[in-house]
Amino acid sequence: MCAAGASPQSIPDITSNMFSKFVLCVMVAVVAAAPQGYGPPPRPSYSAPSGAVVPILKDDRQGPDQAGNYNFNFETGDGISRQEQGAPQGPAGAVAAQGGWSFTFPDGSQGVFKFVADGEGYRAESPLIHPLPPHAIAQIEKARLEDAAGPKPTYGAPSRPGYN
Repeated sequence: MCAAGASPQSIPDITSNMFSKFVLCVMVAVVAAAPQGYGPPPRPSYSAPSGAVVPILKDDRQGPDQAGNYNFNFETGDGISRQEQGAPQGPAGAVAAQGGWSFTFPDGSQGVFKFVADGEGYRAESPLIHPLPPHAIAQIEKARLEDAAGPKPTYGAPSRPGYN
């Protein structure tokens, strides 16, 4: 005899009924878990900037011209300024530039920087930039001397021959 007084013929009906309820519950869970509101994202809303608007007092730009020369100069009402001039130099036409920028710190003091960028590298100057410590200068000089001495021999597997 079967449990709970069920006849052997009704067991498949009970199992089928339980399976149908299980599938129905799974389907309801899947639908409930699906993300809602498919569609395009909301349009961004643009509003006036928060805080005071900083006026642009100067904005002069020239170039680059056909030779590659350029310069610009801008200044804002809150004490920020930036200027730069550049021109191609040497046979490869690499641009050498010079310029600077300044701004006002929150305490009212000025930050002023000048720079040159050319074949000798990038060099910035400012009272706010501290000189390198002696050990760093010694390391740079050592590297410069090693570079001047030429390449060091490398040890390892020989390079693969080229094919003609």
